[in-house]
Amino acid sequence: MLNPLFRTLVKVAVASLVVATIMAHFGITADQLMREFGLSTERLEEYAKQGLAWAWPNVLLGSIVIIPIWFVVFLFRPPGKSSSD
Repeated sequence: MLNPLFRTLVKVAVASLVVATIMAHFGITADQLMREFGLSTERLEEYAKQGLAWAWPNVLLGSIVIIPIWFVVFLFRPPGKSSSD
């Protein structure tokens, strides 16, 4: 299960590195892009805090339902079946 996820993360990291190298070659920086879009680090930080404040209670609420369902399904799986099959 982790292998496809890990490969995807590596691909995204390599693609990001390539794009950042090309942008740096042309003199484009993250600060310039943020100023162009009218953002500041403080504003981005505030957006991240607001997003986390909204998402965290919803993640907890969903896990109250999902985790017991997963556990019951896990308990009643037929014996001898492995997840790697």
